[in-house]
Amino acid sequence: MTRQALKFGRPGRVGLCLGALLLSWLPAAAQGRLDAQYEATLAGIPVGKGSWTIEVGDDQFSATASGGTSGLLNAIAGGSGNGTSQGRVVNGALIATNFVGSTTTYRKSETIHITLANGNVKEFNIDPQPPVDPGRLPVPDAHRRGVFDPMTGSILRVPGTIDPLSPEACHSSAAVFDGRMRYDLKLDFKRIETVRTERGYRGPVLVCAIYFVPLSGYIPDRPVIKYLIAQRNMEVSFAPLPGTRILVPYRLVIPTPLGTAMLEATTFVTQLLPPRVAKTQ
Repeated sequence: MTRQALKFGRPGRVGLCLGALLLSWLPAAAQGRLDAQYEATLAGIPVGKGSWTIEVGDDQFSATASGGTSGLLNAIAGGSGNGTSQGRVVNGALIATNFVGSTTTYRKSETIHITLANGNVKEFNIDPQPPVDPGRLPVPDAHRRGVFDPMTGSILRVPGTIDPLSPEACHSSAAVFDGRMRYDLKLDFKRIETVRTERGYRGPVLVCAIYFVPLSGYIPDRPVIKYLIAQRNMEVSFAPLPGTRILVPYRLVIPTPLGTAMLEATTFVTQLLPPRVAKTQ
């Protein structure tokens, strides 16, 4: 692997981009749980592993993900990260109140905190505070309203009464603020296919194209930003959470100059949670 390839594919930055491109859509009300394991590959070579747990109750939800590089990439330029989002379930929507995401690479470690209220960012900070980059576009106050944090936003809600695995479910877009950058992610229908997980889900998935549209908080001259903006072959596959109108990312595919980058579930186990019994006097 060349030095130029390593610069483009640095695990901290690429990992954040892969995680961010797991999209942002509000889910419907449900009471269910997902326990999933994922493997990341680059040109067919394993480069990382991760896990993701989502639990949605009748009035609260939580989502937790973690992952890191593995194999040869870990020996050359290791990295790891984790994220957690918590909030309330209100009228069928997941309303995040807190998000925390941490990343560690061979160069640095940082933690991002975001506090939200009804989709509006109330507070956010990056620890340690990064140096000011004159090339980074500012984020106006308006771009921190009506947004989703990256973790809560990783789930696709299918509104109305249409089939959650129908082409219409891909006709969606989302506004995301990740603590540093504000961007839109747009979906379009590609196809429906069948998958067989090593453990857990076997059945149809909804495959949508992804289009990345940064609005503020980014550095326009960065090669990875230019590359993602120009991409027209990225896609995400969604699998259903039974008993709900929620679809969860099952596979993410991003072409790169080094080969196809893929994040795919190896374990995708779902279960329905019993409704909470109200306390009586």
